Amino acid sequence: MLSIEEIISILDAISDGLIAVDKNGYITILNTSAEKLLKLKRDEVLGEKVSEIVPNTRLHIILETGKPEVNQFQHIDDVTILTNRMPVFDKNGCVAGAVAIFRDMTEVKHLAEEITNLKDIQSMLEAIINSTQDAISVVDVEGRGILINKAYTKLIGLTKEDVIGKPATVDIAEGESVHYRVLKTRKPLKGVPMLVGPNKKEVIVNAAPIMVGECLRGSVAVVHDVSEIKRLTEELDLVKRRVRHLEAKYSFDDIVGQSQAMREAIEAAKNAASTNATVLLRGESGTGKELFAHAIHNESERCHHQFIRVNCSALTDSLLGSELFGYADGAFTGARRGGRKGLFEEADGGTIFLDEIGEINLNHQAMLLRVLNEKEIIRVGESRPIPVDVRVIAATNTDLEKAVRTGNFRKDLYFRLNVVPIYIPALRERKEDLPLLIAHLIKKYNQEYGRAVEGISDEAVEYLQEYDWPGNIRELENVIGRAMINMKFSDIKIEKKHIPRLYMDTSEVKRKLTEQIEHFKPLKEIMEEAEREILKNTLEKVNGNRSEAARVLGISLRNLFYKLKKYNL
Repeated sequence: MLSIEEIISILDAISDGLIAVDKNGYITILNTSAEKLLKLKRDEVLGEKVSEIVPNTRLHIILETGKPEVNQFQHIDDVTILTNRMPVFDKNGCVAGAVAIFRDMTEVKHLAEEITNLKDIQSMLEAIINSTQDAISVVDVEGRGILINKAYTKLIGLTKEDVIGKPATVDIAEGESVHYRVLKTRKPLKGVPMLVGPNKKEVIVNAAPIMVGECLRGSVAVVHDVSEIKRLTEELDLVKRRVRHLEAKYSFDDIVGQSQAMREAIEAAKNAASTNATVLLRGESGTGKELFAHAIHNESERCHHQFIRVNCSALTDSLLGSELFGYADGAFTGARRGGRKGLFEEADGGTIFLDEIGEINLNHQAMLLRVLNEKEIIRVGESRPIPVDVRVIAATNTDLEKAVRTGNFRKDLYFRLNVVPIYIPALRERKEDLPLLIAHLIKKYNQEYGRAVEGISDEAVEYLQEYDWPGNIRELENVIGRAMINMKFSDIKIEKKHIPRLYMDTSEVKRKLTEQIEHFKPLKEIMEEAEREILKNTLEKVNGNRSEAARVLGISLRNLFYKLKKYNL
């Protein structure tokens, strides 16, 4: 039999608090855990009435009723205690005392709250994952499925029961599991093509490892439906082609100009419109070559058929051939099933406008020459010729003659294109048209900006006529548009102050340099005279604002002052 000391040692060893009283309610046992929880000292309370020592005790009630009270919560200071109170009976069945066993539930309560919070967070994450349109699959570190969303089940065709707890290969029809690759390498994967699900759905998969600190906990994959991407790509391609196929919207009435050079260009274009001859529009960038192409088509017998514009410089060499001449089924990787018509076929009966014709490579030049000579095209990947009836209008701002001499442009193609050459003058060659052009642009921007500008002052026109307009009509549009933006709503005329700063043209400087070289001046003297002229002209253009002059010239203000002093400016 155990001694009293051994029993007390056992009771002190347990983590639960224990307090016992005799039938009169005097404390007989108080273990170490109870001392700590109740903040009592055993030597001071043994033999004392429990109702006077322990607040809110119910042991005296247990003595009276003889009935146990199980799982009762009570609070002592900031501590939550769970208590079981039991009566102790003697051999005759009479109440001989009572015992209370209790434990601190504060930590348990905190853990329960954390678990509740974690469950809330998990529910939130699952709701977020299920709300996304991307199919998501998550596996644990062993590669077993632990989470999929609704988009996944819809795309793959498998249910949670088919995936959760199963190996990561369960959804793969063809291909290697990205989950296993990620778990093995601990590195993300992007753009992996696969066939998944019972219907062998074609997808692209991105996957990444799930790391918690330095510990690998699993892998997450996002699955994209390639068929949807292909559909959207085809729709975008269709829209692009429709944009190209917009009917020609300009006529000769839209071409503004009364100068001799412009009248000659318009007359030549009208004469060309009455024939089916190939036209080559020559001129600098921004002179209006596309405007002439529209007008020629609309004035021709082909005006009720397609007008298709192709910017040759905007298409890569690999795309240009398939765009112009079409391709057969399976002609190359990514080719649309069944093949596709080229732009020459779609322009059949109408006009095709080849802008920047000087930018195409020699291989495509040969294919274009065949169209002009034989009136037929051959799709990429086919050998069967297809007849086409297309009127070609080409345009370029490059020196084709020089390109022929250097071998960059076929001589025979040059002669086939240059049947009706039309030169469109640069704006600096027809400055007398400036007032007409400005009036046209003011009317245009009044409608676009909701303004009521009535015109432009003579001083402003004179200022604009001093400029050489390297950007031609496109630059003039920009300057007039910005000038109108700079105006107040109460202003009715464009004044010189509204016009944005126009930077000097270097043609005059070049001319003087040429004269100096021809007179065999020393290089240092030529350079100094040129620098002085540039500084002088720049200061005039910026109305003497030295800070602005330094900014325009790209030098420091200190360096500018040094040069001004050097040249006595």
